Amino acid sequence: MVSIVARPAAPASAPAEPRPKAPLPVAQLRKFGSSLVAPIVSITLALAAWYAVSMLVLSESRRFLLPPPHVVFSESLADPAKLGVMLEALGVTARVAITGLLLSAVLGVAIAVLMSQAKPIENVVYPYAVVLQAIPVLAVVPLIGLWLGYGFAARTTVCVLIAIHPIIAMTLFGIKSVDANLQELFTLGRAGRVRRLWSLQLPAALPSTLTGLRTAAGLSVTGAIIGDMFFAQGKPGIGTLLDTYRARLQSEDLIGALLLAALFGVLVFTVFTVVQKVSVGRWHNSAN
Repeated sequence: MVSIVARPAAPASAPAEPRPKAPLPVAQLRKFGSSLVAPIVSITLALAAWYAVSMLVLSESRRFLLPPPHVVFSESLADPAKLGVMLEALGVTARVAITGLLLSAVLGVAIAVLMSQAKPIENVVYPYAVVLQAIPVLAVVPLIGLWLGYGFAARTTVCVLIAIHPIIAMTLFGIKSVDANLQELFTLGRAGRVRRLWSLQLPAALPSTLTGLRTAAGLSVTGAIIGDMFFAQGKPGIGTLLDTYRARLQSEDLIGALLLAALFGVLVFTVFTVVQKVSVGRWHNSAN
């Protein structure tokens, strides 16, 4: 009788241990650091190009047209007296820009909602919105001054004229882009016009509306600066200073004021980008 000896089973190989992931704060820091690489490189290249034009292209007698960055900083932005005047003027421009943006948001969303609810209203109103976008604002500015004076109201009106079109267009696009299946579901539920608008169309249009607001934020700053240049009554804004520095050939102060205005525009744009990410970032790709 042949005896059969069972061989012991080979030990199963242990599964490979998963690679440990970096802690969440470390991963977030790495992501944040990588997102800063492109802006830092871009700013460095811009400064290098600025230095190249100022120091190599322009002769010393014409260097006042574009002073190098360190001269702009030392003779303009580092001077407390000059910087104080610029910041005070920037505050005036900021109030105009924020007021114009808020009015643009309210009016733009309201107009888009009205147009979405009735096709005849859209056919009547939307061409005027396109005309406002197509007509150069500088051609309308003298009329605004004649009608509204040359103060805060006129400056705010210029902001509204420039910033309102993206809000109207994007909100109307968002309302019209609601999923057809959801529309049918509300129809089966016999939802009224107000309930459909409040519970379905406006929430679905929120990403598009926020995108329009983000675009309008930068445009409102542009409108406020244009208004400062043409409407000089009241406290001077940053646009008024830009016009004054240009007339006096104060290139260092002119570029310094331009940099402050640009930083303010970037700040406003960043604020609305954060608002968009917080509001719709978890369920919509437009915030990513």
